[in-house]
Amino acid sequence: MKASPKFYIGFIGGIVLFVLIAAFGNLSPGHPEVTYTMAIAVLMAVWWITEVVPLAVTSLLPVVLFPLFGVINGKEISSAYFNDVIFLFIGGFLVALAMQKWNLHKRIALKILMHTGVRPGSILLGFMLATAFLSMWISNTATAMMMIPIVISVIDQLEESIGKANIKNYAIGLLLGIAYSASIGGIATLVGTPPNLAFAKIFAITFPDAPEIGFGQWMTFALPITVIMMGILWVYLYIIFFRSKNPFTAIINPELFKNQYKALGKISFEEKVVLIDFVLFALLLLFRSDINIGSFKIPGWANLFSQPKFLNDGTVAIAVGIVLFLIPSKEKGDRILDWETAKNMPWRIILLFGGGFALALGFVESGLSVWIGNRLGAMLDFHPVVITIAITTVMIFLTEVTSNTATTQMLLPLLAGLAVSDNINPLLFMLPATIAASMAFMLPVATPPNAIIFGTGRIEIKDMAKTGFFLNLIGVVIVTVMTWFLGVHVFDIQPGVFPDWAVIH
Repeated sequence: MKASPKFYIGFIGGIVLFVLIAAFGNLSPGHPEVTYTMAIAVLMAVWWITEVVPLAVTSLLPVVLFPLFGVINGKEISSAYFNDVIFLFIGGFLVALAMQKWNLHKRIALKILMHTGVRPGSILLGFMLATAFLSMWISNTATAMMMIPIVISVIDQLEESIGKANIKNYAIGLLLGIAYSASIGGIATLVGTPPNLAFAKIFAITFPDAPEIGFGQWMTFALPITVIMMGILWVYLYIIFFRSKNPFTAIINPELFKNQYKALGKISFEEKVVLIDFVLFALLLLFRSDINIGSFKIPGWANLFSQPKFLNDGTVAIAVGIVLFLIPSKEKGDRILDWETAKNMPWRIILLFGGGFALALGFVESGLSVWIGNRLGAMLDFHPVVITIAITTVMIFLTEVTSNTATTQMLLPLLAGLAVSDNINPLLFMLPATIAASMAFMLPVATPPNAIIFGTGRIEIKDMAKTGFFLNLIGVVIVTVMTWFLGVHVFDIQPGVFPDWAVIH
């Protein structure tokens, strides 16, 4: 296959920049590792953005280049690719694969739709709630893919009853509702979207003395953001697409979702097992560590053990995942989860995670984080709220054209260094950047759900761009406000007070 111009630009441009920085940069005299780390980071950024090779392959560069240039030894950098956050992702995905294997995810979605009613606004709300809830726990890509055949069946029935011309806007609104809800729903949990997991580990790597960011703590902060954005999204889509001058002359068959649900048959033994495992997974993660909301504290179940700090979210995720391999199904010779199903694990995302963690470790160990923070000091002339707005805006619009995971992993170490250089709590910059990475709504390339919905052929880019631009701006406001009014309480942030754990040694 002939290489595209983008390949040559990315490949040659990345190499040239790498050589120029490594050979002539001398960013910190007497500390060449700072310069080498910058050169490696630029090379990875260019290759990630231009996709010279698959993202996962670019993510492996630190394994070779950091030891080669004397930044970090091979043993230490290799360990960055498998850690507790990676195992949280693996365990969560095992549960998701079991749900998909036995069609439990489809049953959950249809059950929600059956209870939201069949009026135009109710159908939109039903699809949005089903999509958002599922994407809190399983891949937003898988959620969008699963919802497509259900929503298409609704659109087809309406087209037959009312006509394509009368239903066109309605169809666009439904499809956009699914794409946007998949992204917004993923924000609510640590396992919901890759940038959240990337933040948790990069924060731990950069600030090893900081309190752990637990599943319950994250959800306490992020779930309200999801709820607010979902409410705004529903009202906005309803106003734009459903208040048509040509009202529906027919209403959808109230039995549609019931008939689709009945087609699934009676809930099976396997589905019940997966459902119990799924609920247990959510509860164990949510209440593992203490949840502090101001002066109110919910003690975590890990305190029942002699060494509660030995238990982390990865431990829980792998435990509930292993259980699924042990329980036999009622189908002869099968288990609730088998390796044939587990082989669908997205290893490319796991390697992408690892590459970001390795890069973050390089930033800290080499001293590049501090160096960048000192050089970005001009930004700190503004109030931290203004900086938060700027960070959120840049992140949202940047991830319209770049991988949100890769972008998060590149920028979070920089923001950490920026905050430390002016004695600002790093969470005030890192939290909004992470949430903003999942708020790109304008272009098909911004997120997999956007691309999946665009692939139906029923939406034009102009429809997504016009609708998404307003939501991007709303996202900037909501993320900034919630960081400063809710995040400061959930994460015990005292504006103006620099925490002891944030000192980078």
